[in-house]
Amino acid sequence: MKSFHKIIALTMAFLVLFSTSAFAVSMHYCGNTLVNYSFSAKAKTCGMEKIDQQKIPSTCNIAKKNCCSDKKIVKDQDEIKATLELHVPQQLFLASFFYTYINLFARIDQQIIPFKDYSPPLLVSDIQLLDETFLI
Repeated sequence: MKSFHKIIALTMAFLVLFSTSAFAVSMHYCGNTLVNYSFSAKAKTCGMEKIDQQKIPSTCNIAKKNCCSDKKIVKDQDEIKATLELHVPQQLFLASFFYTYINLFARIDQQIIPFKDYSPPLLVSDIQLLDETFLI
């Protein structure tokens, strides 16, 4: 049962961490091929932008077309607006449900008998029979 609690706690911690954080992914494409991506900074380019038009010989009649593109995906905190509002009766129901559900599978320890190591006193005579006092 303790491992179940640890798994649930870890899952809830990751859920809170990822739901309250924002991140961005920067990607660089050459044509339809992903060349580079980065989570922290701008993605590195493939180097096609660095080719200088002056270095291309004038006899070359190839029209250069820029096929590279950059794409950025941003997940902000503003996108996470889904909140669950529970009123007092609903909160009470959920709290009692989870409490009874968790205790349903709780391991019941063996009963502790504090006097099991002691022997009973020696019976010299039956006092109830001598006094003729009987419990009904």
